[in-house]
Amino acid sequence: MKKVLVTGGAGYKGCVLVPKLLAAGHEVVVYDLMLFGSAGLTPHPRLTVVTGDIRDTAKYAAALKGCDAVIHMAAISNDPSFDLDPSLSRTMNYECFEPLMQATAAAGTVERFINVSSSSVYGVSDAPEVTEEHPLVPLTDYNKYKGLCEPIAFKYQSPKLTVVTFRPATVCGYSPRMRFDLTVNILTNHAYHRGVITVFGGDQQRPNIHIEDVTDLYAAALTMPKEKLAGQIFNAGYQNQTVNELAEITKKIVGEEFPERPPIRIERTTTNDPRSYRITSRKIEQILGWRPKRTIEDAVRDLCRAFKAGKFPGNTLTDESFVNVKSVKRLGLK
Repeated sequence: MKKVLVTGGAGYKGCVLVPKLLAAGHEVVVYDLMLFGSAGLTPHPRLTVVTGDIRDTAKYAAALKGCDAVIHMAAISNDPSFDLDPSLSRTMNYECFEPLMQATAAAGTVERFINVSSSSVYGVSDAPEVTEEHPLVPLTDYNKYKGLCEPIAFKYQSPKLTVVTFRPATVCGYSPRMRFDLTVNILTNHAYHRGVITVFGGDQQRPNIHIEDVTDLYAAALTMPKEKLAGQIFNAGYQNQTVNELAEITKKIVGEEFPERPPIRIERTTTNDPRSYRITSRKIEQILGWRPKRTIEDAVRDLCRAFKAGKFPGNTLTDESFVNVKSVKRLGLK
């Protein structure tokens, strides 16, 4: 049994991850700014929820008391969020990171730090397989700061503190704290509500991973042999598809789930988003023996069934709570 602190634990991935940690017997401390509330977390006797900003190092250090592992996910996440105040992006996703690592090391009890980066650090590449050694080509501040934090984390690697970085692909699928600003989720939302999928560009390559798989990985990393994790970077993805292919998959699955509806149309338009890359996750399978189990089709089907079950209050096309950048803008976070 471990005591695990999860930064960003009330977010999209956190609300899927935390129940898995509790089911495994861990004690969990969620440290989250609660920009989107904590309704996605179910109260539990081994769950402590702390409303805190990761820029508040003293409060973070206090929340760490007795913890022997950290899963760090907190960030102003996804590229459009960086259309916000640039200083917010810089301070929350980069400048506070070394003080956070210093506090983690100084706690004296933390044995494992799981740093959640992003495969978007690769930016754009026409390489057939982008490995962990591929140069980082940041196209946005989000990409840049995620990449800059990785070597900082490894500065604190020691015999007492195991540090590992995962670079997950774009996550998709259902969460109690839902996001409809991620590619597969957006396409499914529009197919269900509008019967029309708008594709911006279409030829861009995008890697994806199911939310259940990536949260399984973070949970499993708590007990994997430290000698296999220490100082390592791992891509974590499953299927590499073009946006056009993602749209066709979504059209097919939503059509199967709602056969009574008219056929779904796909409309294509131009885009100013050049991000395009394919990642390979061979290393994580070879070293850790880990591979994802769920497909993009599974993610779309899960979302369709959540729609059928009425799990999304409000209008998922217009409600700002489902879109990170709109929520942060509305809250006026500084």
